[in-house]
Amino acid sequence: MKLVANVLVAAALAAGAVNLAQAAGDAEAGKNKSAVCGACHGADGNSMIPNFPKLAGQVEAYTVKQLKDMKSGDRVVPEMAGIVPGLSEQDMADLAAYYASQTIKGGSADPDLVKHGEDVFRAGKADAGVTACTACHGAKGKGMPEAGFPALAGQHSAYLEAQLKAFRAAGREDHEGKRRENDGEAKMMRATAARLSDDDIKALSSYINGMY
Repeated sequence: MKLVANVLVAAALAAGAVNLAQAAGDAEAGKNKSAVCGACHGADGNSMIPNFPKLAGQVEAYTVKQLKDMKSGDRVVPEMAGIVPGLSEQDMADLAAYYASQTIKGGSADPDLVKHGEDVFRAGKADAGVTACTACHGAKGKGMPEAGFPALAGQHSAYLEAQLKAFRAAGREDHEGKRRENDGEAKMMRATAARLSDDDIKALSSYINGMY
């Protein structure tokens, strides 16, 4: 299992190296540009609304990639449709830098789900071919900046559950309703989520929410 995890990470690093090139972000400038984001994501990136993700502490490259994907239509998020068209690459970099500089405020895990969630997060599910989440998201759920893999620790469990179920159901689709076959991140997550049961997803999401 460790060998498989290392191969996946190495492949992702090689595939994503070019995509991580981006404009240098200015956190102070990003703070000034983040006012409109605060309504859904919180002034400091700690959303109080469970279905909107917390952005505080998120890996810069990941935030930039998501914003670019939303602007191009590769990732469809209706709530962002009125926001991303007006963002330049520098705006995206600045916002990403600002949110990365903030500290996420974690939640809490359901005590009854901790063991199950931790097992999946740290060991995966060997019998189902699921690699441990730590392989890409780190032992503490802080992500892997050099590869652009997102931080997860402290994220809303409702948001995580919805995203995992979306990946399981076919992943994020582009504006034409086609799967993003060239997106390595989506491919890996679809393959992983496809092997997770509802109980796995619920426990995993709860456990991650309590990590911070």
